[in-house]
Amino acid sequence: MAKVIAVANQKGGVGKTTSAVNLAASLAAAEQTTLLLDIDPQANASNGLGVDPRNLDKTIYEVLVGNVAIEETVVKSSMPYLELIPSHINLVGAEIEIVDMQNREKILSGSLTEIRQKYDYVIIDCPPSLGLLTINALTAADSILVPVQCEYYALEGLGQLLNTISLVRKHLNPQLDIEGILLTMYDSRLRLSNQVVEEVRRHLGDRVCKTIISRNVRLSEAPSHGKPVILYDALSNGAKNYLELAKEILERAHSAEAQNGKVVP
Repeated sequence: MAKVIAVANQKGGVGKTTSAVNLAASLAAAEQTTLLLDIDPQANASNGLGVDPRNLDKTIYEVLVGNVAIEETVVKSSMPYLELIPSHINLVGAEIEIVDMQNREKILSGSLTEIRQKYDYVIIDCPPSLGLLTINALTAADSILVPVQCEYYALEGLGQLLNTISLVRKHLNPQLDIEGILLTMYDSRLRLSNQVVEEVRRHLGDRVCKTIISRNVRLSEAPSHGKPVILYDALSNGAKNYLELAKEILERAHSAEAQNGKVVP
């Protein structure tokens, strides 16, 4: 049964899609069967794996409005162990279309149950908002990974997101856990970046991932080539950072399984 991780932050430009794509690719590189689910209408995660949703007639949009089964939307990527459910610009109107549906917050959760057993991990790239699409992702997820940019307003809006997580736990998904706060776009040469790391760690403690994602040119270039950075330049710092993040998440999952008395391979 897959562990479902939603990558979410209502603040744009924090490296959310970059993190979703490259975490999924890094988990696949570790031979974990992984599904990247793109629920952001901008479809950047889909494009980041070289898939143009405009050429598809079955995407996550059709699943949410009840037109197709979720397994019909899965497409292969250029990496072994990695598959994609693409987004579509039509998702812009999906929140209005599903607002009157019964259990509207649980549509994605119900659909995912049909395919969760096929994967080790499902990574959901959420929109940069706290609307109904993101609520669907959080209701379907086991945990949430929150990218936070190493900049002056790093903690801005984080309180609102944590409050939303608390409400989702209370009313929709009691098991929702915080996978981690992921510091992104770090530049060790900048005093500000180091101050932000210290401040975020001081406020959020163990919730902050040990791995920090550095600013990296290759990481920025990879999406324009329709590739995760591990395929674009496996030796770049960006690739190494996300492989380290995948390792951290896998180690945490194995530790949790061991504590629960499960057999860990």
